[in-house]
Amino acid sequence: MGLISCYSELSIQVSERTKTSCSNYKSVTNSVSPNLIPSIQTAVTNLYKTTLSTRTQHSITVTWCRKAATQGLQINSGDDPTTAFRLNTNSRLFRKKKGNKAFYINNIKFEVFYDLSAAVYGAGAEPVEGYYVLIMVESELGLFIGDMSDEAMVKKVKGDNNNFKENVKFNLVSRREHFYGNTLYSTKAKFSEGGRFHDVLIQCTGENDGVKNPGLVVCIDKRVVIRVKRLQWNFRGNQTIFVDGLSVDLMWDVHNWFFNSGHENGSGHGSCNAVFMFRTRNGVDSRLWLLEDNNKMKMKDEKNEFSLLIYATKS
Repeated sequence: MGLISCYSELSIQVSERTKTSCSNYKSVTNSVSPNLIPSIQTAVTNLYKTTLSTRTQHSITVTWCRKAATQGLQINSGDDPTTAFRLNTNSRLFRKKKGNKAFYINNIKFEVFYDLSAAVYGAGAEPVEGYYVLIMVESELGLFIGDMSDEAMVKKVKGDNNNFKENVKFNLVSRREHFYGNTLYSTKAKFSEGGRFHDVLIQCTGENDGVKNPGLVVCIDKRVVIRVKRLQWNFRGNQTIFVDGLSVDLMWDVHNWFFNSGHENGSGHGSCNAVFMFRTRNGVDSRLWLLEDNNKMKMKDEKNEFSLLIYATKS
């Protein structure tokens, strides 16, 4: 993705909650300074909801991390805070990048089959190709992520069913990304099961009008969807936009960037965090946005509901 500067005279200034159609979004033409390096994505947590043939539903959380001394994933399920499966591919003591492991959570059997031996990573914490993670729940296929559908273990699980991935009933409920670095954040998001991936760019920068006034802009597919001036005054706010025919609540909270000097390097949980949230909303949901306990995000019954949270820590 080419990084694009989001400042434009045709951008949308936000002073209160508004609804904006995608047809009104303006293209961005200015380039980002070549000296500005995008923030590093240090962790991604995906929360999936899977439905078995018995119509029993389970939540499965898959977290990918990529730091100086750690790269790998961990898996847990439900409200149990205990990590049931952990793999650190950078560890000198444990470099097993292919295998399987069974474990029980609340007397329910889970089994993880994985192959990260040929995984290819881009700029983020999550691999982009050359891997798979397959999770069985009570001997049923509960979750499959990755692109290695022809691998021997996957063939064994799917049997003669060539469309096994389409028959697995799971969906991504929420995605949480942690970044560390400056104030430029780039990611991709799909806001509905039938939609496509969109480029999401968030940037905070200064405007010189005699006094340096930081501002905030958010772009989707290189089009400005919001622009906030005098960010030190408007450090919290929200706007409703439309993506793929869905209402998406966009919320920002950058209070700690300006009024709290303490932070933890790259942890994603420091007191100098800013939070950006995109949350789809169905027609009967009147709530603007709901930020739940990070460790106990609840699964929603609405078919199209999805949330993307970005935690941004400044270096």
